[in-house]
Amino acid sequence: APFNGSEENSPKMRVIHVGTRKSQLACIQTDSVVATLKALYPGSQFEIIAVSTTGDKILDTALSKTGEFTKELEHALERNEVDLVVHSLKDLPAVLPPGFTIGAICKQESPSDAVVFHPQFVGKTLETLPGKSVVGTSSLRRAAQLQRKFPHLEFKSIRGNLITRLWKLDELQEFGAVILAAAGLQCMGWQNRVGQILHPEESKDQDILDLVGVLHDPETLLHCIAEQAFLRHLEGGCSVPVAEHTAMKDGQLYLTGGVWSLNGTDSMQEIMQATIHVPAQHEDSPEDDPQLVGITAWNIPQQAQLAAESLGISLATLLLNKGAKNILDVARQLNDVH
Repeated sequence: APFNGSEENSPKMRVIHVGTRKSQLACIQTDSVVATLKALYPGSQFEIIAVSTTGDKILDTALSKTGEFTKELEHALERNEVDLVVHSLKDLPAVLPPGFTIGAICKQESPSDAVVFHPQFVGKTLETLPGKSVVGTSSLRRAAQLQRKFPHLEFKSIRGNLITRLWKLDELQEFGAVILAAAGLQCMGWQNRVGQILHPEESKDQDILDLVGVLHDPETLLHCIAEQAFLRHLEGGCSVPVAEHTAMKDGQLYLTGGVWSLNGTDSMQEIMQATIHVPAQHEDSPEDDPQLVGITAWNIPQQAQLAAESLGISLATLLLNKGAKNILDVARQLNDVH
């Protein structure tokens, strides 16, 4: 709602400037965030400032070749022209510039990609598209994954905002389909254009994982997850004297872990336990991410796997807090010398 003059001049009124890219999708996402903040902080005023970024201006070059394409918003933050920026996490660099931090992660919509087909191919799937059909995507990762799964198709870079990419699909007669973020299409109200949803498992050799997954022994799996999480958090390996042992008794998973100096004079050992139900195998939903410590187990409940991983990390953290890092560092140094 608009603010009157007396409110604007009130010493309690704070104006917070929120930066966003100029694309329609970015503006919709920012509007949603600002609406939530306004409801939480009625004593503050929020002003949205839309900025044209490199990613919005360079529309004929693949994203992988444009480099940092949100730099303009970073500069706006540095110059205090905006107080915060609303971004899609995928648009941020893997390493943020010094002095920058992510202050909030909002609830994620669908993490899946969607396939939108040219009108002449409505009702098709990627499997049934004619050979040599061109599929547009702005993601190198997705192109590489799908090229392996659908070798009869050709994958080509496509740039632009959602409106531009859909226009290129419908009007240029160049693409048989385009890959877009399902969340973006939903946000714009274009769910009716979605012809196929690509779940994360589309690129994970799901048929092979299903084939071997029946071999998982649930109890042994949970032991391994706890032990591997312990070793990973300690950064233990063959070059340092680290040991762990797990045992299951009466619904409790016991994990014992220890570290030693190379000559055995210094040592540290602790034990922890966690209540973990050994599950019967079942199928997780597509939204579950079943891979922990490098182990994929689609048919074991994720809650049990996470509990086992947490146990391993907690025990490793306990040892590190009690001085295990010094013992391991010395052991690595001595081992490297020899």
